[in-house]
Amino acid sequence: MSDPVPLIVIGAGPAGLCAAAEATAAGVETLLLDEQTAPGGQIYRAIGRASPERQAILGSDYGRGARLLEVLDSGCLDYRPSASVWQVTPEREVYFTIAGQAQSLRAERIVLASGAMERPMPFPGWTLPGVMGAGAAQTLLKSSGLLPGGGAVLAGSGPLLFLVASQILDAGGRIAALVETTPRGNSMRAMPYLPAMLRMPSYLTKGAVLLARLRRAKAPHFKGAHNLSAQGGKRIEFLRFTAGGRDHDVPCSLLLLHQGVVSNVQITRALGLAHDWKPLPRAWQPRLDPWGGSALEGIAMAGDGGGIFGARAAELQGRLAGLDAAYRLGKLTQAARDAKARSVQRALAAERAARPFLDRLYQPAAEFLNPADETLVCRCEEVTAGQIRGFVKLGCLGPNQAKSFGRAGMGPCQGRVCGLCVSEIIARARGADVQDVGYFRIRPPIKPVTLAELAAMACAGPNDAK
Repeated sequence: MSDPVPLIVIGAGPAGLCAAAEATAAGVETLLLDEQTAPGGQIYRAIGRASPERQAILGSDYGRGARLLEVLDSGCLDYRPSASVWQVTPEREVYFTIAGQAQSLRAERIVLASGAMERPMPFPGWTLPGVMGAGAAQTLLKSSGLLPGGGAVLAGSGPLLFLVASQILDAGGRIAALVETTPRGNSMRAMPYLPAMLRMPSYLTKGAVLLARLRRAKAPHFKGAHNLSAQGGKRIEFLRFTAGGRDHDVPCSLLLLHQGVVSNVQITRALGLAHDWKPLPRAWQPRLDPWGGSALEGIAMAGDGGGIFGARAAELQGRLAGLDAAYRLGKLTQAARDAKARSVQRALAAERAARPFLDRLYQPAAEFLNPADETLVCRCEEVTAGQIRGFVKLGCLGPNQAKSFGRAGMGPCQGRVCGLCVSEIIARARGADVQDVGYFRIRPPIKPVTLAELAAMACAGPNDAK
């Protein structure tokens, strides 16, 4: 393996771009590895080539991501797109594949900016063709300008659900129905945290604007929906649910689901970092210091991978991680790092103040955390919720034992999709806390890699990872 790179940043979303920007501004030679074909991450996907018309459709929050691309012009930055990182070791070795060629590099420091993923929303029929995540539909709109044909039904909870619906409308599409599953009691539980939310009034203003846009469209809006099931033969034909004390069957050929986002913890889990269970967002978060540093020397985390706080907070966390990397690598004094960080830390505290209100308001409904027996939970290995409960009756204590009982979590995604739900089901069946039940043990490779790629890397010389 060649001489170490001073800093490797993994992920070119808002956190990764900002970490690279601060580090390179201080003179740190930085390698930015990005799984996507262009920078921006999920939130600012394809921002570098978005037309003014598309930026107008997607909103000002999307357009502001364009300024983050300025770091790509830095002489200290080596940006490599289409890089699939499939292993990171505690010794700061990074293994990745570009264009079918597996490579490895070692770093003095690493900033992980792996971002978030949509929380799976399992209910009967959610695996039918024609059912997809609302975030996936937004990705198609951002990257290719594609719109749902014939009108889509959107179901679930959380701000992104309303944002995607509004963006589809602004792009000329049609919303057949909005089926909101937010439990009615959530509003009352969130109210005590509203004063802190008011520190960021722009969030409330944006929410009001989105709701007003949906009202103008006059799309049917069902609130407090529950008992969801997708019905159909070869593909979805209608969504069945209960709302307002009545059963409803809404015809649809495309159902877009969203139930909030959660941290992508596959790499931090594979590294063996400690994670804490957060009861409000019902998700795991790696244990980090205020600069994003972990218990492993030289490995830090920035952005939504360390907890969901939004795009603006991810930028700020990236800046803190980049400043700290520059300090640890001897490019900034501690006093200079701290001085540059003060305004960033103040802004980050304000962003985080809004989170307790949002976490309580959009806490997922129980039926998606602990789905009905017939619901498919592990899509890769076709394991149902009822089978997992059956494993518990046979003595299964946690997700890793569930692998032995029925292969749950052993598919290509390594439990990335089903992991949270499997832990929730086992915990509830045992009457235990999710923190005690735990999560899947993740092993490399994080992403699929072929034997040919591994063989080619093994035959390469020590300086061939270019």
